[in-house]
Amino acid sequence: MRFLVERTPSEKNNEIKEKLSIKIYSFVFKAISLAEFIRIYEDNPNPKEIKRVVDVLKKGGLIIYPTDTVYGLGCDITNNKALERIARIKGVKVEKAKLSFICHDLSHLSDYVKQIDTSTFKILKRALPGPYTFILPGSKSLPSVFKKKKEVGIRVPNNNIALEIVKELGNPIVSTSIRDEDTILEYTTDPELILEKWDNLVDLVIDGGYGDNEASTIIDLSENEPVVIREGKGSLEIF
Repeated sequence: MRFLVERTPSEKNNEIKEKLSIKIYSFVFKAISLAEFIRIYEDNPNPKEIKRVVDVLKKGGLIIYPTDTVYGLGCDITNNKALERIARIKGVKVEKAKLSFICHDLSHLSDYVKQIDTSTFKILKRALPGPYTFILPGSKSLPSVFKKKKEVGIRVPNNNIALEIVKELGNPIVSTSIRDEDTILEYTTDPELILEKWDNLVDLVIDGGYGDNEASTIIDLSENEPVVIREGKGSLEIF
């Protein structure tokens, strides 16, 4: 296994651009009505509330939801307008945005990923659900906006709220972590503070309790040898 965890100057610049883009986008759209704010308990997610979230996604809405790491910003993978909204918030074009596919399990992996070997599949089975993002070779059946992507990030978070949303939706959520402008605290963990910052950027914020302040571990499995892109919450001992 190789390690590649040092952020490049380009990546650091992209983070600065994303934070600036959020400020600008928030200022331009501050007159838009506030997002819905609903409480869902991870131990026993209320099916009615899950359906309420899914209805927002199906209408092209953006949601902020809890995972097993930090809170995520997500939309329906099949809705191009929603994808464009996320890209505008991040200050990039859709095809260049670094987004993960949040899946309920690995049963539909072939819809988005090329055929993988047995050893790669065993790694996924050991690690998921869990706090990992795996970079895998993208298939030819990717949604049109992702056709040019050679690799995709796959997540199956160990969080019942996120999993039930994706299960009810019937396809993955496209997602990105929400960052904080604080130079010390990289991610906001309090749902009420998240709402305060994002209420005019998204359509719904889920209060699933305090989030983590550590992102997922990113492992690139697109080549012969696993490469650690970012060491996060997920332990590397499983490898």
